[in-house]
Parts: sequence; structure tokens; C-alpha cells
Amino acid sequence: MNTVLHARQDFPGLADKVFLDAACVSLAPQPAVEAIRKFLEIAMMCPSDSSTDHHILMDKMRAGARPACARLINAHEDEIALVESTTHGLALAANAIPLERGDRVLISDLEFLQVAVPWTQKKRQGIEIDVVPNYRGEVRAEAFADRINARTRVIALSSVQWSNGYRCDLSAFSRLCHERGLWLVVDATQQLGAIPIDVNVTPIDLLTCGGHKWLNAPFGCGFLYIKRESLPRLQPPLAGYLSLENPEGGWGEYFQTPDIAPVRDYRFIDAARRFEHGGTANYPGAVGMAASLDLIQALGQEEICDHIMQLTEHLIAGLDAMQVEVVTPRDTRSRSGIVTFSLGDARENVKMMKRLQQKRILVAVRYTSNVGGVRVSCHFYNSFEDVDRLLAEVKAAL
Repeated sequence: MNTVLHARQDFPGLADKVFLDAACVSLAPQPAVEAIRKFLEIAMMCPSDSSTDHHILMDKMRAGARPACARLINAHEDEIALVESTTHGLALAANAIPLERGDRVLISDLEFLQVAVPWTQKKRQGIEIDVVPNYRGEVRAEAFADRINARTRVIALSSVQWSNGYRCDLSAFSRLCHERGLWLVVDATQQLGAIPIDVNVTPIDLLTCGGHKWLNAPFGCGFLYIKRESLPRLQPPLAGYLSLENPEGGWGEYFQTPDIAPVRDYRFIDAARRFEHGGTANYPGAVGMAASLDLIQALGQEEICDHIMQLTEHLIAGLDAMQVEVVTPRDTRSRSGIVTFSLGDARENVKMMKRLQQKRILVAVRYTSNVGGVRVSCHFYNSFEDVDRLLAEVKAAL
């Protein structure tokens, strides 16, 4: 058994099912649950000498998620803000980028709706959205290049498309945005944890990822990456006191100072966490996500990627042998942990999904712009036996 597959022992939720739906919401590993349990013990018992120290300790435990997120994408810790979800991160990005009436945003017609929702709100401010058609389920940089005009300011896209698993050429989009002076906003929630992204190799202005899918941290916490060079050009969100520079001696000592006053000239931190809400936050969510990310780092991102690619290759070969239509593009450079297949129409695909679920094989059916079908998510805790059980049930149904 390889090292990655050995991680199955950390996922007791696999004992009674074949879980192939990380693209919806993944299972939590035992180390993350244990980390949260330890935090809850601290929250319940207050082992510190004072409640002030207790509060500061919990803040520090939450902060441990930032370096874990930074390691995941090879970023600096000060480029990471902790957010609730991908939705939260995308909304922050859309409201931080300075735009004027008449400016335009490019979005693919394959996107998950949340990539578009924050920009649709901005239509009331005169911001326009140009929708770029996919090409046979692919989201191509050259198609976006053809749609750029003098008022285009932003390209917003998912690095992996949720309905068919197509993985975009992020390097091509990065070069395009750099050459044309555009903001690049990336939703990486269907990629990170399965396929690595290195923001030093592929520059991106803003990237966001929720923890609940391929990061195996379904605890209501994710992160927003903001490139250092992009930060000064962004409009900061609403401010909280934890977004300020730490006072001399720390907050505990500051709050004991008699002459402090609420109205003064505050200095805010010059880091991505300026985009957090700056108050008491989701402590257990961050603690759990950090533990899940530690597991991914321990297994090795390249090793995880190799294992997932072997699983998806095995799945596609099995579907081909049954002459089942594979919706996911074939090029391995454009593949992810998602493989989508179709039995002809949505009704038949939903019927197949329900049959599989009755056999405790968890998959989903997803569509956007008529692209989609039965979506299978192969993650590092899955085995070839999992894939074979799925293929056997599909064959039996056919």
C-alpha cells in the first residue's frame, strides 16, 4: 500500500461507504477532529491564568492556519487571510478591486454560480459582465483574449470547473492578465488539495479556496490569498480591531491602560489579514483546517496528485470499455480529481446517481450550460477498489 493510500486509516467515514464526492463536501480526517476536540477542551476549561490570556491563546491557535495555507500554495504568510468559505473570499475580492462604471469582467459560461454572483451585484454600479462560451467543455485563455476590450478589467474563473472537472491552463491566464494589465481572480476550491498550485510559478492577484471540499476541512473556514504587490491597490473591507497593528505590549496590556480612547488615528496592518473581519472568528474551523492541511503536506502534494491521476485514468479506461460517454476532457494536462460521465440525458444520469447511492457509493450529478453528468470525485483516500465498485455497478445497470 502506498503512503498516500495508507491515509485511508485517518478517515473512519470510509468504513461503510465508497465516498467519491469530495467535489461536493469531503470527509474530515481523524487528526482534524482531534485537533478541534483539543481546542474545545481548552475553550471549556480555560486553563490559562486569566481570561484575557485565554482569549489571546485562542487567537493564536486560529492564526496557525495562515502558515498552513501559505505552505499549500507556496505563498508568504502575510499574503493569507482566513475567510469562511470560497463564497466569502470571492465576495471580498469583487468588492476590493477598484472598478468604475463601464468596466467589464470576463467569466466563462461553465462557472459555478458563486464566481458570478458578486459581479452581478455590481451591475447596479454600472459594471458589466462578458460571458465567454466554453469550447466543448474547455475554458481556454485564447477565447478570453479575443473578448478583451479597452474596458475589461478582471478575469474571474475557477481553476477546475465543477461540472466536468476541466482544469484551466492557469499559466496562460496568468500571462494574459499580466500582458493586458487585468486582475486575475481564481476560485481554486475544486483543485487545491488534489492538484498543486504554486503562486510563485503562476502569479495570481487573488485566489480563494474553501476548506470543505478537497482540503477535507468541512468546518466553515477557508482562505483568501492576495499577492503582496496587488494588496496596495485594493480597497480594504470593513475594519475590526484585530486588523490594527498590535499595540506595544500586546492587546492584553493595552486594555489595562487607563488613558486609551476609542477615537484615534489607527494604523492598520499591511498584510492580507487586513481583509479578515478583524474580530472574534471561527476558532475551531481554523484549527481543524490547519490539521487537515498538515496531513496533506505530510503526504506530499505531488504524491497525492500522482495517485489521483492514476485513479482517474483507471476510471476513464473502465468507462471507455463499457462505451460510456466521458464528458471530462481527455488531455491529462487539463484533468483534475473530477471525472464526469453521461448516460445520455439528465434523467438517466440522476437515475444512475440514485442507484449508486443506494449501494452506498456516493457521487453527484452536476450541470452548467448543458455540460455535465454523473460527477465522480477521486481523492487521495480513494482506492482502485473504490473505482472498481463504481464501475461494476455502472456495468450492472447497463
